[in-house]
Amino acid sequence: MASPVKTPPMSEQIQQLNAARKMALENPGFFKQIIQGILPLTAPSAPVELRRWAADFIAEALACPALRTQDKENLTLAIIDALRSLVETPDQDPLVLKAGIMAAASAYPVIVRWIILNTYHPPAWEAMSAIKSKILSVWESALTPVKLCCIKFVQRVILAQTASNGTEPKHSGLDVNLTMIPHNHKFLDPRLLEAEAIGLLDRMLGGLQDNSSDALIVDATLNTLSILIRTRPATSSRITNAVLNFNPLRLANSPMTPKHKVLVKSMTKTTQMLLKHLFMRDSHNPIAPRLSQHYDRLQRSRLEIFDEANRKRALPEQAAAGYGDVKRQKTEAVAPQPSLRIQPLAPGPHTLAEVFSLTNNTGLQGFDVTLVPTPLTARINVRTLASLDQGQLDLAISGVRDRLIALYAAAPAAAPVPVPVLGAATAQQASVNAETVALGVGEDDDAYEPDFYAAEDTEQILNKLDNAPPEESPEQNAKPDSALALGPFRLPPPPVLNPDTAVKVSQITAMRIFGPLSGLEDPLVRKPKAGLNRLAANSHDRDSWLTLITRLATRSTICLEDDIKSEADATSSALGRPQIGLGNLIREMLFNYVLEDWRRRIEVAVAWCCEEWYNDQLTKHERPGAPLNYERCALRLMDGFLSYITAQDKVLTRFLSEIPQLSRELLGRLKGLCSDPTTVQLAMTSLLYLVMMKPPARELALDTVYEIWVEYEDARPLAEKYLYRWRPGFAEAHAAADGAPSDNGTQAMTA
Repeated sequence: MASPVKTPPMSEQIQQLNAARKMALENPGFFKQIIQGILPLTAPSAPVELRRWAADFIAEALACPALRTQDKENLTLAIIDALRSLVETPDQDPLVLKAGIMAAASAYPVIVRWIILNTYHPPAWEAMSAIKSKILSVWESALTPVKLCCIKFVQRVILAQTASNGTEPKHSGLDVNLTMIPHNHKFLDPRLLEAEAIGLLDRMLGGLQDNSSDALIVDATLNTLSILIRTRPATSSRITNAVLNFNPLRLANSPMTPKHKVLVKSMTKTTQMLLKHLFMRDSHNPIAPRLSQHYDRLQRSRLEIFDEANRKRALPEQAAAGYGDVKRQKTEAVAPQPSLRIQPLAPGPHTLAEVFSLTNNTGLQGFDVTLVPTPLTARINVRTLASLDQGQLDLAISGVRDRLIALYAAAPAAAPVPVPVLGAATAQQASVNAETVALGVGEDDDAYEPDFYAAEDTEQILNKLDNAPPEESPEQNAKPDSALALGPFRLPPPPVLNPDTAVKVSQITAMRIFGPLSGLEDPLVRKPKAGLNRLAANSHDRDSWLTLITRLATRSTICLEDDIKSEADATSSALGRPQIGLGNLIREMLFNYVLEDWRRRIEVAVAWCCEEWYNDQLTKHERPGAPLNYERCALRLMDGFLSYITAQDKVLTRFLSEIPQLSRELLGRLKGLCSDPTTVQLAMTSLLYLVMMKPPARELALDTVYEIWVEYEDARPLAEKYLYRWRPGFAEAHAAADGAPSDNGTQAMTA
């Protein structure tokens, strides 16, 4: 008879499972193998400790960012039934249910994405729908930790069932939203899913609208709202109104117990963090002032409420406590300042420090003030002078003045020093020579008058040189130890700079120019630009440094590019490699800097284009026929912007309206936006703004609108509306004009 298999102790089983978990975290490829082995542990008959561990491990595996999307889909499909069992088992352990809900939150967008692409397998969506229904049914009646997990699950459902604005970067290539679902899908109806998501959002915001006092639920709800506002435009207005109407200080009206203080502080801080994040992320939004005002209002209210306990008791309360009014008067009475008495100095010499010393304390008189840091000394002086009584200050000044007067009076009289004054004989103090007084010689007769002799001629100078003693050589005059003397020091000549080294040094220099930008902050107050002739760096901020960089790229090599180009061409032809100038190198780095965050750095792009246009005008005047850079840089920036453009990017209109010159090729880039129905409105609005606000470019913009009307069917109604409004005769010429629009050339307007 075979002996029964001995089950290892629970601690040993947990230890083995933890070792497997460590191995999976080091190599995510082991997740699938381990999960297949632990699926029996999720059964209701398994020990509760093993069920908790299995549920936590499944939730951790589905949330692992290192797991590829394809592997995550396969893993989710493999455990969907076990996950349903964990959630639907009656009287389930709260910790197991909590982990199951977190796993469902990670699995929901994966299942939605899979069912969108694979309509032949409805059981997966049916299982996930059952899990969702069960979680929503236990949301209100579960324990607080389970409620927090339900809120996270609802957030993921709302994200998957609402339309995205496309501005949020995808996480691991997974950004599931309502726009991915086709209208004719077999199982998913976009209208029903969006309605369900809005209903869940209202249910989640119910705690804020009812001013709930449960800090955990409120904080969890507020922490899930940020990404919804950023990426789901359909939910932003509901969420913003709920946050602005929420009062986290409602509990302050009741008696403030220590528990209430903690709850109020927690909810207030979380609300302020959300408001600050929303304001800082989009400060140009029309609702940003309301967010800032609500933040300031909460800050003032919180300070008033929690600083009340640290204040002194009022006079009636103190009198009722038995202390009386006398003690209150002693506490509040201002003690008169003692009169300042400055002792006169004793006879004898004194230092300047003793003259200005106002204390008789020898310890203070011997203190070395230079040991105190200068900023601290300045701060002490400012605060002391601000709080000093004017009478005491006047008394100290008069005392020091009396000391100085006494010192000058006690000093011995010094003989006057003669000071000659030209042109004033009466003011001269020079003594008269006694030997010349009897001769009747006046002071003016002693004045020195040089004799003016005739200058020596060339022959006399040569005779003097012939009679002069011979000059000794330096070797004869040298002393015996002169051989040991050091000679003049001369630096060694610099090494020859070859073209490769010059290119490397130029690249390093250009990279270092952009280094300080990471440590500089934007100015708090935007000042208006002073024009193209303004100082490049009148203050040490980001705007000044960017102005300096743009001028280095555009003006640093003006009138020198021909020489540089000829030398570079000769070197490149000899060595067989291309050369790039310093200006183009800085332009390349400036282009990359703008595209890193082009929505916030659109002002930098406009300033760069203005500098390029100004440099081109100077180049046309001084060197006709030289290559120009404005058109090339503007087109490249435009192409870079259009690679990341969305329907909400109104900064494109700003860029086109503020650059100094527009061309047919530059506006032709807007036609590419009309191929996408979501960006047709943006392209046409930008062209309409140019027609209305830039009259010199009106005809060029209308030509572009006409080309869009001809080439793009989706944009034809809007383009036809603009052409009827701004181009008279379009209706009559529409039937005959079936070719390309007339070539009107380039329309330019200076800013």
